[in-house]
Parts: sequence; structure tokens; C-alpha cells
Amino acid sequence: MPLKQSTRSNGRPHPPAWPDPDVVTCPFDFHQALDFDPLLADLMARGPVTRVRLPYGDTEAWLVLSFDGVRRVTADPRFSRAAIVGRDYPRLTPEPIVSPESVNVLDPPRSARLRRAAARAFTKQRVERMTPAVERVTHRLLDAMADHGPPADLARHLSTPLPHHTICELLGVDPADRPVLLRRTHRMLATAPAARRAAADAKRYLREYFTGLVVERRRAPGDDLISAMAGAGDGDGAGGGEGDEPLSDEELAVLAMTLVLSGNDTATCQISNIVYSLLTRPGRWAALADDPGRLPAVLDELLRLIPFRKGVGIPRVALEDVEVEGVRIRAGDFVHVSYLAANRDPAVFRDPHELDPDRPAHPHMTFGWGGHHCVAAPLALAELRVAVGALLARFPGLRLAVPAGEVEWDTATIRRFPLRLPVRW
Repeated sequence: MPLKQSTRSNGRPHPPAWPDPDVVTCPFDFHQALDFDPLLADLMARGPVTRVRLPYGDTEAWLVLSFDGVRRVTADPRFSRAAIVGRDYPRLTPEPIVSPESVNVLDPPRSARLRRAAARAFTKQRVERMTPAVERVTHRLLDAMADHGPPADLARHLSTPLPHHTICELLGVDPADRPVLLRRTHRMLATAPAARRAAADAKRYLREYFTGLVVERRRAPGDDLISAMAGAGDGDGAGGGEGDEPLSDEELAVLAMTLVLSGNDTATCQISNIVYSLLTRPGRWAALADDPGRLPAVLDELLRLIPFRKGVGIPRVALEDVEVEGVRIRAGDFVHVSYLAANRDPAVFRDPHELDPDRPAHPHMTFGWGGHHCVAAPLALAELRVAVGALLARFPGLRLAVPAGEVEWDTATIRRFPLRLPVRW
């Protein structure tokens, strides 16, 4: 019987071990356009909870795949993200993406203070105030694309610069610094073992950059979010909620870094993914251009359907024995959830692999669930509505400039999106 190997977090292989038929080795490296990962589909067919080994980390993890199971794990305080800190937890990247102080690895009630502070960037009122600026930037970018003429790369002209400009503007990042921040952000998401040092350097650079920016804003506050959260600025309040202690420099720097990662991630991938999905389904783009009032429903359904990440994100640790979907998870076990699988659960979504904007309304999990639901979701949704809406209005005849099979996809990070999306009109 052959021996199986996996990889240590330092890039060296784990020692061989006799195969365990109950543990599935999951590289989660599938990147064929936006097809659903066949490995994930196979795991779903096995059942709602499976034992898996990921490329990095010193042990296996449970993977919860059903909608009800994911909802249970993400809302149950007996599953802790904070408990992964200091451990070589199962993951897809050689260097852990999140910092130990990040709001993404804190548990309630400690996380509530930081989440309240972060959420101040994305209240309905603030997003509404920002939307005209997002619209102006979008039209300026599309003006440049029109001047360039077809064929043009939608990723370069719109999908990458719009979200990055928006989150950097929100944080008050100098325009001259933005290209460097974008490159460093991409390095943190790499999955190859050889990328570990570059990812660690990128994380250190971003943390030092935002620490310096926090110090500067405390000395000379402006009308940006960092100034507001530091205790001065536009009057939106600071530090989180009433009675909260002010955020420290370190907390502010890590929070700003987290916002840059999340602000770039979803919208950057999804602008291109949504356009690609519509252009590769005959008649969809033209129909939506003729009836733009359908855009919100179509966007919501595409967000459910599109697998814009590979595999899984940040795990949790069971603090005590817990039964999930009939499976006993022991105290100390790592537990991953798959939002991608939950969004395709046939018990919740009829014909889950089909694009159906008219399906009965039901919340999906693209922006997470429970205490770690993405606080930047309102801004990401606004960016998507503005970007896709402007494209439909200005380029109703938009189409791919190359065969769909020739589109080049990201294969080096945990994200799934076209590196280049050539279009013509």
C-alpha cells in the first residue's frame, strides 16, 4: 500500500504516514475557470462532515459542508477562532494570512469592540456618502478603457483599481503608496511553499506601514477612517461603541491591514468573475442591459454561485466535545467550514449549481456567517452594483475578446478570478 505525504508549514513534507481511509487529503488547488471544485463536490457527496488534511499545518481538521452545519459552527461559542493563535493550524497558505491580533481571530465578546470600530466604515450612511465617489472613480476608469479602445483588459482597467482605490481612500492612504500596498497584499495570499518568506515579509511591511500611519493620524487627524477610529476626525465616533476603550496603535494598525485585505479581496475578484459569468452565458449580458432593474437579484445569485476562493479560510477549535450533523467533534479538534459548499447545499437551494435569480429568496454565505460575517460587505456590494451597472449602461454590447478557454486564471493564490479579462464592445 502506498504511503501518503502532506506538507509541513515550513514548506518541507510531513513524514510519510500510513493512509487513513477516513482522512481525505485536500490540496484545494482547483482553478479551472469558475467550475465548482470536483473535490469539494465529492466531499459533499460523502456527507455533511468530513475529516481532511490540508497542505499546511501539523494535524488534520474536520470540514463542515452543509448549510445547517456551517451555520451551527459559525454561531456556536464552543468553536473558537482565538484558540488557533500560536498553533500550526491546518490551512492553504504557507504563512498564516491573519495576524494574532486581527479581529478575524478574536472571539466574542473581545471581538465585538474591534468589530464595532471596523463596522463604522461600512454603515449604511457612510456607504451612501461614499457611493458618489465610487461612481466618479468608476466612470473615470471606464473613460480610460473607452479611450484605450477594444480589446481592453477589464481586470487592469476596472476590477483591480476600483476596490483598491476605494479602500485606500477610506483609510487615507497616500496615492503614491497604493501600488506597493496592492503588491504586498497579493503576496500574502500565495499558496506555494516557496512563497512563505515573501508572504511573511509582506505581512510585516503592511503592519509597519499602518503602524506608522496610525501614529501620523493621531498627531494630525484627517477625515479618514483611521483618524475616526483613533478618536478624532469626522465626528462618527471612535474606538467602537459607547463605553469602549480607545483602540491602541497596534489594534488600529492590524485592523487597517485587515480592511485592506478584505476590501481588495471580494470586490476585486467578483467584478471580473461576475462579468465573465454573464458573458459566458448566452444572452445574459444583453438581457440585463435591457432590464437593469434585475441587477440586484442577479448579483445576489451570482455571489451565491461563484466560487471566488479555493477551499477554506480560517479554522476554529472545539472547546469541548460537540456533535455536528451527527458527528462527534472532540475538544481540541480543528474545524473548518466551507461557505462554498454551503452555498450549493441542495437542501437549501433548489438546483444549486444553476444560475437562477428567480429562486426563492434565502441568505447565502459568500460574506461569511455569524460573528465573523464580513463587515466590509456593504461597501463590496455597493462597488459591485456601481461597477457592473456602469458597464451595462456604457457597454451593452460587451463580449469576451478571446475564447473563454483562453482566459488566464489566478493559480498562485487562494483566490479564483481572471488575471486578465480581455473584452471588446
